[in-house]
Amino acid sequence: MNLSKLLRSLQKMNKLNGNCECKEVSFEINQEIKYFSHCHCSQCRRCHGSAFASFIEVEKSLFHYKSNTTKIKSYSSSEHCERIFCKICGSNIMFFNKNKPEKYYVSVGTINGNISLPEAHHVFVGSKASWYDINDSLKQHLEYPGYKIE
Repeated sequence: MNLSKLLRSLQKMNKLNGNCECKEVSFEINQEIKYFSHCHCSQCRRCHGSAFASFIEVEKSLFHYKSNTTKIKSYSSSEHCERIFCKICGSNIMFFNKNKPEKYYVSVGTINGNISLPEAHHVFVGSKASWYDINDSLKQHLEYPGYKIE
């Protein structure tokens, strides 16, 4: 196999596709996923309507919308956090920290197919729902490593 074919096959292995529930918003990610977390903060719980939200970290430059972006809506859920969702079906696509706009945190549930992920960890367990117990052996952080809620 020549070098250009090898590079193309490696790029395909790291390409992920995703979309919202109504498929009006679709995207692709062209990178290997190295960061995977379950966030238990109250904002994520409310925005996702669940005990926690699961995210992968993606370089902004390696995330590309495949659909028309007119169906995308954003919401500032805090001074630091901007959340992106489909304005038709309401699917949470991602969020980014305004202080680190080069990183996107994409909702894992929007990714299509079976994907290979690194071991996850739990973040903001200090504010997790009292009615939910974490019953796995994954690493837990009271807040987000290197970040403090103000």
